[in-house]
Amino acid sequence: MSNAQTEHKSIWQDYKLIIENGLWKNNQALVALLGLCPLLAVSNNAINGFGLGLATLLVLLLSNVLVSAIRNHVSDEIRIPVFIAIIATMVTIIDLVMNAYFHTLHGILGIFIPLIVTNCAILGRAEAYASKNTMDKAFVDGLFMGLGFLAVLVLLGSLREMIGNGTLFDQAYLMFGESARSWTLHFGDNYQGVLLAILPPGAFIGLGLLIALKNWADAKKVAKQQNQLGIQVAVTPMQAK
Repeated sequence: MSNAQTEHKSIWQDYKLIIENGLWKNNQALVALLGLCPLLAVSNNAINGFGLGLATLLVLLLSNVLVSAIRNHVSDEIRIPVFIAIIATMVTIIDLVMNAYFHTLHGILGIFIPLIVTNCAILGRAEAYASKNTMDKAFVDGLFMGLGFLAVLVLLGSLREMIGNGTLFDQAYLMFGESARSWTLHFGDNYQGVLLAILPPGAFIGLGLLIALKNWADAKKVAKQQNQLGIQVAVTPMQAK
């Protein structure tokens, strides 16, 4: 294998690791448990989750790229204030754009859009990754960390909406225009819904179940790999039965 091929393979492996970390292994909502305040507060339906998740993704993506671009021009003593200023600027721009083009949804999300500035996931990626890597890797990291966060918001919002209201994609027109009014799915006219699902406790229960599901999937994958390698896996009394 030539040096060029080896280098290309190494770069692809780096990108693959970044993607896996963002979407699964180091998902900011399910593993790092960062940014939970807006995640739990607005995820009472799929569209709210999508709106805030998309805004967070854009802030994470843009701030990562800008932090990486200036990383060699900012001293260590002032880097954190500079990173916060960059994040605040991106949040302000996105907040103004959403207010202009998605005014009703912007009103529903309310204070949680400006609060993206305080999302530890964004500052954490700027400090831990973007400030130490090139712009291309910072871009990929921001994109897939944002997509991982967005996916959890939409999934949690969808589950809470279906259980709580018996609908899915209700109020989709707030994000996608009047043509999306017909996108709403109804799960039976007689379904009364479970109020707990759309209340704050339902958010904690739903997120806990998603985290448990991820941990179960990871444990099952590890056990399968150990079996393939011929490593004996401990069997609990319950499993023996």
